[in-house]
Amino acid sequence: MSHQKNDMVIGRAGRHSSAMTDTTANRASEATRGFFFALSAYVFWGVQPIFMKLVAHIPAAEVVAHRIVWSLPIAGAVIWALGRTADLKAALRSPRTLLMAAVTAALITVNWGIYVWAIAVDRAVETALGYYINPLVSVVMGALLLGEKLTVPQMVAVGLAFAAVVVLTVDAGGLPWVSLALALTFAVYGFLRKTLPIGPSQGFFLEVMILCLPALGYIAWLEMQGASHFVAVLPNDITLLLLCGPVTATPLLLYAFGAKLLRYSTIGIMQYIGPSIVLLIAVFVFGEPFGGVKALAFGLIWAALAIYTWSMFVTQRK
Repeated sequence: MSHQKNDMVIGRAGRHSSAMTDTTANRASEATRGFFFALSAYVFWGVQPIFMKLVAHIPAAEVVAHRIVWSLPIAGAVIWALGRTADLKAALRSPRTLLMAAVTAALITVNWGIYVWAIAVDRAVETALGYYINPLVSVVMGALLLGEKLTVPQMVAVGLAFAAVVVLTVDAGGLPWVSLALALTFAVYGFLRKTLPIGPSQGFFLEVMILCLPALGYIAWLEMQGASHFVAVLPNDITLLLLCGPVTATPLLLYAFGAKLLRYSTIGIMQYIGPSIVLLIAVFVFGEPFGGVKALAFGLIWAALAIYTWSMFVTQRK
């Protein structure tokens, strides 16, 4: 009898150990898939300026309008494939959700417009700076709007970022508004986006759906004015504008899938991949100037981000 009990105990322990091993393996597999989803998204965002240079001869507003219009069918196909249409129907019946989505849609439109314009006029280095500053702006917003207390390392990081902005302001004789506008619009967008009671892929579809009607109206107006690049002599323009959809939607959807499978701290580290690639492309491919003053400002930003990232890991461990 005792042997039978021992065998039963050993059997249960074995099954429990096997279940734990399977769970650990599943988590590791999910983390690996999430890492490659997120990595693909950030690399995609990093090399995106090369595509934006190809459409630099087209006005930024027209490029943004086509980014919106051609993103809609892609986002819709993804939601249908994932079986998330019920979530979308619920959102469409909620006036509050629609209002919040309209606000976030307006913010991301402004962000896209500044970004497209900045790449076209050889200010890609400033866009990289803006997305480096973004997480630090989010920390400040949390303190101001949510009453979150800044830790000492976070205060040091924000102080270094502020010093970098001062250095660039003194050197240029004015605020680095491109960097600040990109950082602020994206930080506020991220802050408000979290309040939407809907998943990331459904939220993206909802935003471009709201924006689609005015975007189509603007494209039609350009057609009537004879100023459209979509029905143009150059067929390359039509192809480039059609590609605006997948170029916009693909990294956003990859990021959405990756963020679900990864820890926040991992995403926090990986978010610097995109602006780092943009900076390298701006300097070594586009040939934008990167003198001593900009090197000093970026050095301050990198130091700030290193301190911020370290404090984030310490906080998570606690």
